[in-house]
Amino acid sequence: MEAWIQHLLTVLALPEYGLSTVFVISFISATLLPLGSEPAVFGLVKLNPELFWPAVLVATAGNTLGGAVSWWMGWGAHEAVEKYCHSVTHVKALEWLEKLGPKACLLAWLPAVGDPLCAVAGWLKLPFWPCLGYMAIGKLARYVVMTSSLIWVFPGRLPTLG
Repeated sequence: MEAWIQHLLTVLALPEYGLSTVFVISFISATLLPLGSEPAVFGLVKLNPELFWPAVLVATAGNTLGGAVSWWMGWGAHEAVEKYCHSVTHVKALEWLEKLGPKACLLAWLPAVGDPLCAVAGWLKLPFWPCLGYMAIGKLARYVVMTSSLIWVFPGRLPTLG
C-alpha cells in the first residue's frame, strides 16, 4: 500500500507533471467534490515562475470545464430537484439566478457556492455557452488575483508577463 501511495505522489509531483496536474486538480475542484486548486497553482508557479501565465490559463481551462460538467449535471437533474425544492429561500435564490441569467456564472469562482451555482445554472437551463463564458471570466480573474497575491505574500522570483 505504501508503495502505491509513493508512486501516486511521484506521478503527481509538480515539477515533473506540473501543468497536467494543475489541469486535473482544477477540473476536479470545479465539480461538487471538495478540493482546492489554488495550492497546486501556487506551488507550480513558486517552483517555476516562468509558468505563471501558462499555469493560470491551464487552471482556468480545467476549472471552467469542471464548471461545465457541473452545469450539465444540473441540467440532467432538473426533474429530480424539482420534486424536493420548494422552500422560500430556495425560491428566492432561483428567482435571483433567473433574473441575472448567465451573468450569475461570473460568481462560479466563489468558495462553497460557486460549484453548486454552475449546477443550478444548468438546472435552470440557462444558455450553456454564455454561462461557460462567464464562468471562464470569473475563474480567470480568481486565478490571476489569487496566484499574484500569493506570489507577493511569499516573494521569491516574480513571474514575468511576457
